[in-house]
Amino acid sequence: MRTAPEKALDTSSGAEAPSPHDPDASPMNDATRRLVFPLDYGSLDEARGGARVVAPSVGVLKVGLELFVREGPAAIAACHDLGRDVFLDLKLHDIPETVGRAVQSAASLGVRYLTVHAHGGRAMLERAAEEAARASAPLTILAVTVLTSLDAEDLAALGLSASPAEQAERVARLAWDAGVRGFVASASEATNLRRALGPEALLVTPGIRPAGSAAGDQKRITTPAQAITSGADLLVVGRPIRDAASPLDAARAVVAEIEGALAARRA
Repeated sequence: MRTAPEKALDTSSGAEAPSPHDPDASPMNDATRRLVFPLDYGSLDEARGGARVVAPSVGVLKVGLELFVREGPAAIAACHDLGRDVFLDLKLHDIPETVGRAVQSAASLGVRYLTVHAHGGRAMLERAAEEAARASAPLTILAVTVLTSLDAEDLAALGLSASPAEQAERVARLAWDAGVRGFVASASEATNLRRALGPEALLVTPGIRPAGSAAGDQKRITTPAQAITSGADLLVVGRPIRDAASPLDAARAVVAEIEGALAARRA
């Protein structure tokens, strides 16, 4: 049975648009389009080199805080040069006006995905969704639910009595009601979010670690196959690819695991 959408919502218009796994979106296959590779490098030259190596086997390149703070829009341009969608992962969390203007700036750079913190509140989330809808090219806002580096003990220290799964669903529903249709959550929460939000939601899962990989600073991790089975649409895989002896072979191995899980899910 299929548990994830075949089309992702185009938040710029409210209509369906080619998703990262739409066969007509690009020559890439379904599994490749689902793989997101973070450019977690200390310089633009390193990021360009790393992206160039793995680009044949990834669908989306992610620019995060470290690279964007250091290099700015040049990092976005480097991803476009390789013909890949850009995921700008800044996890915006500020007053609605500031976040709205930041979304406008991201749209002007041509990014496809942009993260905001779901805990920023309804007004902030509404403003982000509104600005994305005004963008001239498709821009999907992704609401970060609960960071994968946090567990129940960490949430309790913040004064939150809910489990990570409960908190993820709570803030995801808030973001959904504010007009957001994309969500970042661990695979352990993806099943609940798919059930709660339905097939229209675009679910992005970080903390992906192929079997045998080190967890690093992630506390809620899963394998690529488990993430797909849980209903995830896009999988973020960083260090296991970046730090491999052959990053391209590592990316290909992840794609192969995604393909197997998709075949089983569609059976």
